[in-house]
Amino acid sequence: MTFNKFAPLALGGVLLTGLMTTAAAAQQPPPAAAPGQPRGEWRRPDPEAMAARRAEHLRAALQLRPDQEPALKAFLDAGRPAQPPARADREAIAKLPTPQRLDAQRARMTERLARFDQRAAATKRFYAQLNPAQQKAFDALAPRGHGKGMGKGGHRGMGGPMGRGG
Repeated sequence: MTFNKFAPLALGGVLLTGLMTTAAAAQQPPPAAAPGQPRGEWRRPDPEAMAARRAEHLRAALQLRPDQEPALKAFLDAGRPAQPPARADREAIAKLPTPQRLDAQRARMTERLARFDQRAAATKRFYAQLNPAQQKAFDALAPRGHGKGMGKGGHRGMGGPMGRGG
């Protein structure tokens, strides 16, 4: 027998498998929404819960001693994100003439730089409280913020065969 006789049979098997997989996926119900939350609506994670999880992660990963807790608290407090400008503020800035809009953007950048300086100083103070083994563990932790979970391309999913990064 030749390959030509088995080709339609093989193609039919592949199509049947694909149809069965699609049917099985279509029958699965969507995940249930949290109580009091409409289905399909995204909600911002609770910042306090996230901070508590981060603190526990650092305690476990660094094996912190009780005398290092004040330094951890100061480090975490300095790392809390600032509140973004209100939508009305952003809309008002967008309506400004270009020179004033640039001045407002510069002021916002200056505020962000000051916050970065505070976080960097708090990180250095916390790092100084760690022993060499803890410092090595801290260095190995993934960076926080926008860099976390991103590959060389700068965006998730960009490192695949069709992406730019590798």
